[in-house]
Amino acid sequence: MKSQSKNRNLLGKLTQSALFAASTIMISSLGIQSAQADETCMSPYMAKIVGQEDFVYIWTLGMEGVGDEQDKLVTVDVNPKSKNYGKVVNSLSVGGRNEAHHSGFTDDRQYLWAGGLDTNKVFIFDVHSDPAKPKLTKVISDFVAKSGGVVGPHTTYALPGRMLITGLSNNKDHGGRTALVEYTNEGEYLATHWHPTDSDLRGAVKTGNYADGYGYDVRVLPRRNAMFTSSFTGWSNYMMDFGKMLNDPEAMKRFGNTVVQWDLHARKPKKVFDVTGAPLELRCAWGANNNYCFTSTALTSKIWLIYEDQAGEWQAKAVADIGDPSKIPLPVDISISSDDKTLWVNTFMDGKTRGFDISDPFNPKQVYEQKIGAQVNMVSSSWDGKRLYYTSSLLANWDKKGDDNEQFFKLYHWDGKQLKEQFAIDFIKEKLGRAHQMRFGAYSLYSSNSQQPDLLTKYQ
Repeated sequence: MKSQSKNRNLLGKLTQSALFAASTIMISSLGIQSAQADETCMSPYMAKIVGQEDFVYIWTLGMEGVGDEQDKLVTVDVNPKSKNYGKVVNSLSVGGRNEAHHSGFTDDRQYLWAGGLDTNKVFIFDVHSDPAKPKLTKVISDFVAKSGGVVGPHTTYALPGRMLITGLSNNKDHGGRTALVEYTNEGEYLATHWHPTDSDLRGAVKTGNYADGYGYDVRVLPRRNAMFTSSFTGWSNYMMDFGKMLNDPEAMKRFGNTVVQWDLHARKPKKVFDVTGAPLELRCAWGANNNYCFTSTALTSKIWLIYEDQAGEWQAKAVADIGDPSKIPLPVDISISSDDKTLWVNTFMDGKTRGFDISDPFNPKQVYEQKIGAQVNMVSSSWDGKRLYYTSSLLANWDKKGDDNEQFFKLYHWDGKQLKEQFAIDFIKEKLGRAHQMRFGAYSLYSSNSQQPDLLTKYQ
């Protein structure tokens, strides 16, 4: 009976997720995307915010000599109608410094999962009971043991009733070989899916010179049964001082050069593409007939297009330069607009954000450029394209030193021609630490009548 009850609960959650995904697709087809205000990098299975976001949750690295020195989830009020607009309204420390990095919601958006790249802990926060004051409800501390040796939980990505976590490393050599790890929404381990390597392609086809087994980000296109992963570097590199690493020839060889196409439903790798120079964030197009995704390469400063050709086969192609590649501006986070016309690309070394016109995805053209700070890393754009949020920290040992070690959270408004700063929070002055990744929150997701907004009836 207990097993039957558990299965019914899971079926109910999967059905709820499927219905919500369907409602989102229907709203998109009705041409009312501009009414939504959610981040454009989210899983298509995830509940969406309708209207203005109320909060931004910032997964923040503890910093020696700053505040309590602990990693923390910082909540900022971003609703312009609120008396606390532009202010920190909550800060929840998790104990110690874990190399806080990325976070992601479950498909029902009730919980936020956030990983630590050094300690391999995954922190699960309740964000639905009181969106202004998240609560830490669970810590997964056996990630390495359960996964069979995966180190560095990075992207936490929502699937129906599931959380998919990308790893960056392994516990054998602390190099870049790694895997995808799958959990239930309740935090129960399910499976590990290792990336293909030269010695074990796991059924995949190697299309170029590399099958390195490295990992970083993950994104899906459900309508094409396609999942894509990118690649970065292992623990031995990302925990090393940046200057020391740059001057270590052997360390510089230990970066990923691949993007892998997977069968989404079977979780099996199908093709391994050469995408040289550490491809980081993946962002997939939202249009119903736009079967492509973008990534950027940190070390070679290029935009790559991962696309389905006319024969239905997926390909990878470098389509644009980012700044002057010879100066290694170090492109980091990217963000695609919901109309698939603009790609924002941040470059860490010069602290700039660049806007590319991607109306023709095979020929991106830079149309805008602005300096955000001495260093900049993450960018999150609202669904309507009017608000862009920026944070500063890359990795604790990779951030700049001295006066250039600016740590901030900033909001800009975009009118289609220029970015205008609305407010900025100095995370060092506020004794918070290093601001890294952002996720949006809203009261509208959690009404008293339903745990999800009724998108279908709202627009009837």
